Amino acid sequence: MESLVVTVIGKDRPGLVESVSAVVEEHGGSWVESRMSRLAGEFAGILRVSVPAASAAALSEGLESLESTGLRVVVERGFEEADDGGHVILLELIGSDRPGIVHAISEALAARDVNVDELNTECDGAPWSGDTLFKATARLRAPKTLDLEQLRTSLEAIASDLMVDITIGELE
Repeated sequence: MESLVVTVIGKDRPGLVESVSAVVEEHGGSWVESRMSRLAGEFAGILRVSVPAASAAALSEGLESLESTGLRVVVERGFEEADDGGHVILLELIGSDRPGIVHAISEALAARDVNVDELNTECDGAPWSGDTLFKATARLRAPKTLDLEQLRTSLEAIASDLMVDITIGELE
């Protein structure tokens, strides 16, 4: 079996997921995992499909043919990653929205070789003031050699500068 990583984006309308899933099924693929969302009138998604190696090229072509329906598709071959035994960290952030929050945090993480495995963000109204509240949740992977207390101290200093609250906890 081969893994394909597929990204899709197009104007949101009923039937987008069905059209992608029909092509996957037609080529004997299995829909393994996905993250999909409607954002600003566009539908965007990323998914991982497992398919027999002999069908991978045909499935890729079938998915790419969906562009004729207005859906932009990119297909990449994935690979199994070796577990390096590093720290898996959950980061949660909440505070008043302002430009630069994601950049400041991601810059500090990149400087310490911390990889962002998953990042989810949203803006919502703060119930007590009506201001825009920025929320982020990230699953991070840090090298075994990283001192987690140093990372925590560094991120808390940035949080103070940004006037946001950050919670950091090791998952594994």
